[in-house]
Order: sequence, then C-alpha cells, then structure tokens
Amino acid sequence: MATLKVKLCLWFTANFRFSSKQTTMKADLKKACLLIFGPGIMLFSCKKSPGEGGSSTIQGKVWVQEWDASFTRRDSLQDRVGMGEDVFIIYGDDVSYGDKKECSYDGRFEFKYLRPGSYTLYVYSKDPGPSGKKAVVKTIQIDSEKQTLDAGTFTIKD
Repeated sequence: MATLKVKLCLWFTANFRFSSKQTTMKADLKKACLLIFGPGIMLFSCKKSPGEGGSSTIQGKVWVQEWDASFTRRDSLQDRVGMGEDVFIIYGDDVSYGDKKECSYDGRFEFKYLRPGSYTLYVYSKDPGPSGKKAVVKTIQIDSEKQTLDAGTFTIKD
C-alpha cells in the first residue's frame, strides 16, 4: 500500500508540477484529485429523470365500447378489446409524448425499462365535441426500480 502511495505521488509530481514558483505539490494534488474524482462525482450525483433506462414496467389494457354517430350506446355485446389502439406515455413533466405502443390482439400494452418517476398515459377516445376525440388519461408513479405496475383498463368509445 505504501508503495502505491509513493508511485501515485511521483506520478502526480511528474505530470502536474509546472514550476516551483507557480504551484506547490499540494496544489498539484488538488488538481489531480479534481481531474480524477470530479467526473465520477458529477456522474453519480446527477438525478435521473423519468424515462427509459430503468428496470420497471407499466402495463394495462384498452377496452372499446361501441357508440353510434349520435353517441348513443350500442349493444354492449359489440364491445371489444382494444386491439391495435395506440397508448401514449409522457415522461415526467414533458410536454409531448415520449413513446407510444400499439395494443396487442387482446388489448394489452406495456412500457418496459422505465426509471422511477411520474408517467402520464393516455389513449384517444371518440367524443361528440368539435375535435371528435378526447384523451382518456391516467398518471402512474414508479417509486423504485424493478416494479411492474398495472395502469388498469382504459375504456374508450368508438
């Protein structure tokens, strides 16, 4: 261990000593420590925001209710799973969506590899308003890594 310290001191002196008038060994060691440990401290002190790069999953389902053009409920026997419906996810406080998934044949979806944080999921549904559609929205909070959270069922009109 003592040999390693001596070698480090010699290396620091050889590589960071400019002149005895400008700097001292102590100043050179401070510079070396900043160069060696500074990036590591900055790397591990940054807080990761919500988004991809983690080990958690959000999953759920989409259910489609059949409505006619005047928005009168049709027979519920025509309701179906949301096969092919798009589900959007917003990471944290972002303004627009970060990813979207298409529901599988059974109306299920999942967003994998998420970091802890707040997520907003939404699916578009038909609406009698001027735009003809509205978003059905849910907010999900991931508190730690390796979680699998169920967003439940999004019921939309078609």
